[in-house]
Amino acid sequence: MARYTDSVCKQCRREGMKLFLKGSRCLSPKCAMEKRAFAPGDHGRQAQFRRQVSDYGQQLREKQRLRRIYGVLEQQFRRYYELAERMRGQTGANLIVILETRLDNVVYRLGLAESRAQARQLVSHGHIDLNGRRTDAPSALVSPGDVVAVRERSRGNAYFREIREVLEHQTVPAWLSLKAEEMSAVVNALPARESIDIPIDEQLVVEYYSR
Repeated sequence: MARYTDSVCKQCRREGMKLFLKGSRCLSPKCAMEKRAFAPGDHGRQAQFRRQVSDYGQQLREKQRLRRIYGVLEQQFRRYYELAERMRGQTGANLIVILETRLDNVVYRLGLAESRAQARQLVSHGHIDLNGRRTDAPSALVSPGDVVAVRERSRGNAYFREIREVLEHQTVPAWLSLKAEEMSAVVNALPARESIDIPIDEQLVVEYYSR
């Protein structure tokens, strides 16, 4: 499976904003954006003083930001866009809803992981059940009525014993219902775009692919 192997902090610096790819570290003084809030590379500092970005440049950056927030590589992201086009409603909103209903993102939203990357690792290592069956596919899409839970045999792990205490005070999106004691959740409905708290103008992504 292809994956990004370089420093994820470079992605935040390239996009000029915190993408919260490292969980709690992104909120600490150790965050790279607190120390070097300019693009990576030899000419990163000068880039912020260059001429105004073109429409294409704005569209590209917005697409890259959305893709990197959810940790999706280009080919898969393009497939999600094509799926969103075939759905009813606005393509941009559909795309974000698809990304939001990825299993690794659901695990992250439930508070079982500090970042989507960590959630992706929990799923790929087989710690998560979907509808009572073990799944190691972070890209699996959930639907209303689905049940996401930590596997019974994994709940005794030190990591999940610590997480259980945190879950009792965890606030989750309205489209999910969390049962902290059972370390499981039910998908109540598909999320609405206005309830998804990511600073992205999805119309620019649509314009990028509509060129």
